[in-house]
Amino acid sequence: MPRYAELYRHALDDPEAFWGDVALGLEWHKPWDKVLDESAEPSPRWFSGGRLNTCFNALDRHVEAGQGDRLALIYDSPVTAQKRSYSYRALRDTVAKPAGVIAANGVGKGDRVIVYMPMIPEAAMAMPACARIGAIHSVVFGGFAAKEPATRIDDYQPKMVLSASCGIEPNRLVAYKPLLDEAIELAQHKPATCVIKQRPQLAADLRAGRDLDGDAALAQAEPAECVPVEATDPLYILYTSGTTGQSKGVVRDNGGHAAALLWSMKNIYNVEVGDVYWAASDVGWVVGHSYIVYGPLLAGCTTLIYEGKPVGTPDPGAFWRVISEYGVKVLFTAPTAFRAIKKEGPQGAYLSKYDIDCMETLYLAGERCDPETLLQKPVIDHWWQTETGWAIAANPMGIERLPVKAGSPTVAMVGYDVRILDDQDHEKPAGEMGDIVIKQPPPPCRPCGIMNSALSMPICAPIPVTT
Repeated sequence: MPRYAELYRHALDDPEAFWGDVALGLEWHKPWDKVLDESAEPSPRWFSGGRLNTCFNALDRHVEAGQGDRLALIYDSPVTAQKRSYSYRALRDTVAKPAGVIAANGVGKGDRVIVYMPMIPEAAMAMPACARIGAIHSVVFGGFAAKEPATRIDDYQPKMVLSASCGIEPNRLVAYKPLLDEAIELAQHKPATCVIKQRPQLAADLRAGRDLDGDAALAQAEPAECVPVEATDPLYILYTSGTTGQSKGVVRDNGGHAAALLWSMKNIYNVEVGDVYWAASDVGWVVGHSYIVYGPLLAGCTTLIYEGKPVGTPDPGAFWRVISEYGVKVLFTAPTAFRAIKKEGPQGAYLSKYDIDCMETLYLAGERCDPETLLQKPVIDHWWQTETGWAIAANPMGIERLPVKAGSPTVAMVGYDVRILDDQDHEKPAGEMGDIVIKQPPPPCRPCGIMNSALSMPICAPIPVTT
């Protein structure tokens, strides 16, 4: 098997051959004309001319391959004492129904939908449901104050909002519907339809002429089939404040996104078909997009939706219970979660109650992990951000287990030509500090644009590569 250095060099020297081989692992409605079109304006594009559907590749592809009974999604909610699981067949069929609701209410290919939901299965299903019919989704972190969804509504101009009546915290209910109503009042743009998942813990008042009861709409819906889209068409837009404090919508395409995430699951995280992978994040963040929803399902893994906290639901053993109960092979979370666990349960008092031998690796991102927080498991710090969609640097555990150094993201991933430059843009020697830059073109899954509210569709603009 090729080692990391060989693969890294191959991806830089011949990106078309490297990523073309990766993309053959997906199902294409029409093959691409060119893997990497460096002549595209205003920036290079991946898999130009190709047509596919991301939802089909995440769900239908596995069912058609005879793997429909394999476990796709686990929902574990200690705040509601609920647990549910979905096979790939069941998840495909369940996703097809909200896709039908969305389509029946005038949303089609290229139209936009905002998802403003708590960590429930319907949130994870809403995203591929939009992708199924070629609509573009934008997830707003559940429970954000009204100003945040309002600014995104004006910038994004959705036809529809998918939401829920409430979110549930350990000691309180968060009423989402009043926040959504206020956001729409604040916004200049008015979505035509809001579909509301009514939760039994707190029902929402629906506004006649605009709001639909989600369960009632599903009961009447016809399942929707997958609509092929261009590989370069937008899959989603996710807002990030970046360094300016002004929200910017990062536009991510279908083809490059699917190819990069498919490669990352095996080669970075060392998970394969049937493995249980848990990204303990939220669907509102890029981690949730890439590694709760799309990455694991593209790879045929089992993914987890966890509606709870590291501590307090009910105690600091919550994560260990989930890992042990479901046989989690890889956990991906933030160092803050482990600091909270350690503060409430020092000396591993709660860890000792559970068998977590199934867990092979812990991946951390968002900030470096302090050594005092580490487990007696390989702990991989890796570095990436909303703008990249997957790791710029990591320890490629599925290729070659490189030496682990606490706080270090190890090496650049395939396709990322990372350099360290001085103030005059000269490359610095190894071991010296400088500015981190990524040479163009970045690998697939790069943003294909930044949302511009002055236009009726997302624009494709060059993305700064200096971080």
